[in-house]
Amino acid sequence: SASLDSVVSAFRSVCGEDSVSLGDAIRQQHGKDESMHRCRPPDVVVFPHCVEEVSALAKVCHNHCLPIIPFGTGTGLEGGVSAVKGGVCFSLRNMDQVLDLHPEDFDVTVEPGVTRKALNAYLRDTGLWFPVDPGADASLCGMAATSASGTNAVRYGTMRENVINLEVVLADGTIIHTAGKGRHPRKTSAGYNLTNLFVGSEGTLGIITKTTLRLYGMPEAMVSAVCSFPSVQAAVDSTVQILQAGVPIARIEFLDDVMIDACNRFSSLSYPVSQTLFLEFHGSERSLEEQVNTAEDITQSNGGSDFQWAQDSETRSRLWKARHDAWYAALALRPGCKAYSTDVCVPLSRLPQIIVETKKDLTENRLTGPIAGHVGDGNFHCLMVLDPNDPGELERVHLFTERLARRALAMGGTCTGEHGVGLGKRALLCEELGPMTIQVMHSLKDALDPNNLMNPGKILHPREA
Repeated sequence: SASLDSVVSAFRSVCGEDSVSLGDAIRQQHGKDESMHRCRPPDVVVFPHCVEEVSALAKVCHNHCLPIIPFGTGTGLEGGVSAVKGGVCFSLRNMDQVLDLHPEDFDVTVEPGVTRKALNAYLRDTGLWFPVDPGADASLCGMAATSASGTNAVRYGTMRENVINLEVVLADGTIIHTAGKGRHPRKTSAGYNLTNLFVGSEGTLGIITKTTLRLYGMPEAMVSAVCSFPSVQAAVDSTVQILQAGVPIARIEFLDDVMIDACNRFSSLSYPVSQTLFLEFHGSERSLEEQVNTAEDITQSNGGSDFQWAQDSETRSRLWKARHDAWYAALALRPGCKAYSTDVCVPLSRLPQIIVETKKDLTENRLTGPIAGHVGDGNFHCLMVLDPNDPGELERVHLFTERLARRALAMGGTCTGEHGVGLGKRALLCEELGPMTIQVMHSLKDALDPNNLMNPGKILHPREA
């Protein structure tokens, strides 16, 4: 259309001829993530090189009332990049600088094109690392936008605990720094917590163009172990008791019998096919000895097997690669099928009950849903493997996921521990928070984005006009 043509030429004058794409393949690629939500491509994709270009492009969109959808690596799991109202996808991969590393302050600032693996490669010789590790090699700014997490969160926290400052471009092109420009103190009580308003906002309030992150010293020693259990209850009871004993465990992951079987096949491992914990301990040689002794006493008192150790870094990385590849291992159980990952989180004490009830529900409804969980913080995933061409199975999975989320809510938990709300969990969010809290969220959205241009239709249901 004529209006699109004039906008495209405005975009090209901002970021160059080659950085604006109307090509079908590029648009398709930027309209979908790893989720089951169908691809809704944007009308145009722009590839800015710096925050000034992001701001100028946003101004053009604002003046023409065009929706803006930020795009990092496309590894999201809730349809967050879907262009439900068309508009402009801001693909941020060309902004890939690591800036302002302060090793003595344990922090660093990165642009949106920097992924977690790229940052850790950059940090390799400094003795520092960034521990938050979702399964995918996601963009760190995208991880901030979804409040992502991973296997290390039990010790090091999620993105929410590890973001110190953000540079954000608002819907009208305004550039703000949520904690003040150039500031990176370890703590602050200065005003509203805008940093964490944008962490988890999924692109609905602004585009994150820089994030300042907390770093950690590389532990002197790391050791991993695998332990098998006779029941879900025994594995999860062990987890709770290890945490109650004050063991500063770095990772404690639960894999049920179906999941460990899938991982064995996919990653050529040979662990017993039963309820399993993968554990990892970080610290000095001496503190590790103490941590491990306590953990072994607890697991054995719950009927756990002897630990199978992974001490050298090669065996350890193979173990955690197998855990991070659980998604692909689940898919391989049924070739040609698609996967959908549920993401509930409950208070620790309710974890055994919800996992037992969930496994029963899966069996009764003839569903394939191996379970893998970051049980140290009460979060687990059923990796639902389903045939997208079987309407009956699709319906059974849909009903199952609703029951699972409501089971979590009934236990004082949440419908999403780390993937975000996106498109599919908007109704559940209302049940979780209640109408008055949702109303406050709408007020914040209206204040920052009055024309509803920023990633419209995500998190909050559009209100009836």
